Order: sequence, then C-alpha cells, then structure tokens
Amino acid sequence: MTNFVLQNATLPNGTVCDIRIDSGIIVEMGSGLSADEVTDCSGLQVLPGLVDLHTHLREPGFEQSETVLTGTQSAALGGFTAVHAMANTMPVADNAGVVEQVRALGERAGFAEVFPIGAVTVALEGKQLSEIGAMANSAANVRVFSDDGKCVSDPLIMRRALEYVKGFDGVIAQHAQEPRLTEGAQMNEGAVSAKLGLTGWPAVAEESIIARDVLLAEHVGARLHICHLSTAGSVEIIRQAKARGVAVTAEVTPHHLLMTEDLVTSYNAVYKVNPPLRTNEDVLALRAALVDGTIDIIATDHAPHPIEAKDCEWSAAAFGMVGLETAASVAQLVLIESAESTWQRVADVLSHAPARIGQDPNQGQAIEVGSTANIAVIDPSVTRTIEAKTASKSVNNPYSGLKLPGAVVHTIFRGRFTVRDSALVLGGAR
Repeated sequence: MTNFVLQNATLPNGTVCDIRIDSGIIVEMGSGLSADEVTDCSGLQVLPGLVDLHTHLREPGFEQSETVLTGTQSAALGGFTAVHAMANTMPVADNAGVVEQVRALGERAGFAEVFPIGAVTVALEGKQLSEIGAMANSAANVRVFSDDGKCVSDPLIMRRALEYVKGFDGVIAQHAQEPRLTEGAQMNEGAVSAKLGLTGWPAVAEESIIARDVLLAEHVGARLHICHLSTAGSVEIIRQAKARGVAVTAEVTPHHLLMTEDLVTSYNAVYKVNPPLRTNEDVLALRAALVDGTIDIIATDHAPHPIEAKDCEWSAAAFGMVGLETAASVAQLVLIESAESTWQRVADVLSHAPARIGQDPNQGQAIEVGSTANIAVIDPSVTRTIEAKTASKSVNNPYSGLKLPGAVVHTIFRGRFTVRDSALVLGGAR
C-alpha cells in the first residue's frame, strides 16, 4: 500500500485534518480526502517520526544483546523512524568500513533509518583520534562522533576532536564522566550510597567534564553535545553556556526524568545505569530544564544486555537499560501530564531537535505537504502497564510493571507502516 489517508489526525499544533500519503511522501492535507485505504486516527496524536540520538544496537560483535534488526523493531514499536547507533561495537565503529556496515544493516532491516555514530578515538581508548574524516566522507556520512560508554577525558584530544569536526559542522557527543572520580563507582554518591555501602559516583564527576568541554567548545567555536545529563549542577552549566552563545546541546534520558537513586535500595541490577540514577531534586531540575529548553532533547540511551549480565549481584552487573518502546510515554507523562506543556514540545524533543543535531536528512520534518512520510501515531488517552518483554533481544527493562500514559498505535517509515495497530508489520518497510 503506497497511497493511503490518515483520517482525522491531530497534529502537534492541535489542528485536526486528513493526511494523504503516496509513494512515501505527504502529498495532500485537508478534509474529506480519499485514497486506496483510509486509517481512522480520530482522537489520536500524530507526530513526526521520532528520532533517537543515542541508541546502542550492539551489532557487530554483541549480537547476544541486540542486533540492528531487533533494535530497530523495538524502535519502530516506540514510534521511532530513525536511531543513531553508538560506536561501542566490536570492532569499534572507528573507521569507514564499520560505519558503512552498520548503515547497510539498517537499510536491510527496514524498520528505521540507522545513522552510525563514529568513535572519537581509536578503539575508544582515548589516546588517538579515529578516522573522523574518512567516516564523515564515507557512504554513511557520519556527522556525530562519540566514545559513549567512555569519556574523552584528555583535554587535548577533546580539543583536537572539536577542531576537526568544525570543518564539516560535525558534533562531538561527550559522555561526561571524569574517570579518576568514578573508579569503582556503583551508584550516586550521597546518603543512600553510604547507607548501602556502595561506592559513590559524585555529581561533580559529570559536571567538571561538562564545564571543561563547554569552555573548549567556546574556545574552538565548535558544536558540542552532552549525552545523558543527570544532575541539577549540569543543568546550570548548560544554561549558563547557552546564555553566552556557546554551541552546546544536551540530552536527558527517560529514566533520569522518572527514576531516583532510592530504587537502588532493592539491589535490583535493572536500575544500575551510567550515569547513575540521581536524587529527586536532580529529577525535578532535569524536568524543568526540558520544559524551558535548556535541555534540547530526550534520548533513550537504549542499552540492552543479555540476562546473565543483569541477573546477578549488583557489583558484577553491567550498566544500562532498554528504553525505546517507552520513551514517548515518559515524554507524555513529563511534558503533557505533569508540566502541562504541549505536543509541539514533545515533537521538538523527540523528533525535530534530535534530527537537527544529528543533521538527519528526511527525518524530523514538519508534517506538511512535500515532507517524507515518517510519522508516529499515538493514542494519548490510554494508560498501559509496561511488560518486561519488548521486541529487543534483552529484558533489562526498568519500566516493567509501571503504569504509563499513551501508546504508539502506528509507525510509518518512508510512507509504509512498520507498526500498525500496535503490532509490527514484518517486512512492511522494505
């Protein structure tokens, strides 16, 4: 089916209209439109296809945790039509060959567009710049570079990386974690870590790197993106930097908007994540910053692991959570139901802004005639209890058992349904 109508769709600005899609493009918008098939969207919220700037797809090398196919299927169920795949694969995505492989795997899977993120340093070791230029000029057209999972802690390496990407308007996405301050760290540093006897992870380990890198980006005049902001102090650094005109953007994860360090008292390793869950005061600061625009986007940091890496004692467990299929619901909870913000803001933080930061052609476009038909359709009226199992190969799902608002009903990628009536359309996006 290439010619169909979404009938009575509610756009982010509140307008209700019909949307006709033909051959992958929005060709007409209005009322009373007809086509080969009509899908009733009465009462449903239509958004531009969601874009995740921070996804771990694990392939190549860690297919026991996730593959590009299973990861993008999970993304589609969450309303995403594009994901940015982090570089900590095996081999590391630090050269043109690996990023082109990841890009091709995404095209073959057909459930969402996959934009590979290139490593900043060779083998993520922080010692030598990777083949940044070769990846930028490759068929994958890489524009975002990150050693996520590891901090680019050497200030000279970080400066050189910022200078390099400035030449083609690329962006360095920093995992802000001073390694000397977090050796053996297991959770947020504070009263709870002291009570549990777990090595603390101080907020200053994140904040000090952000402060340094903001100054470096300001000095160089390059674009900097801060991954998974988690503290109130980090918010203030970003707010001040933006007021000075520094080209810095920042993301927050759904779990840092929703969960606090108190969950760690259960010793359930599903709550072990990097950066760690913080205090309630941090959560409130992150939410406020998302509403006022200090934080630009929500990014999932979807980090799947095999069951043996999580079903073990806390100290031995891997860091990370899955989150692609629940991100839109958390956004609705935080922005619409708690902050009384708008669906336009949801579209901004989950689609427009991440596509803009990642320089994704044909993603994050406004829903208008002539745009590529990448669309997420959400039922905002329902409340669902989250199940542990998702389309991901992994089940390290911290949202399991929670009641969250909203559900993705349909996802349309390049004019074809990848999800219809909340179920995957196998082969539908090819």
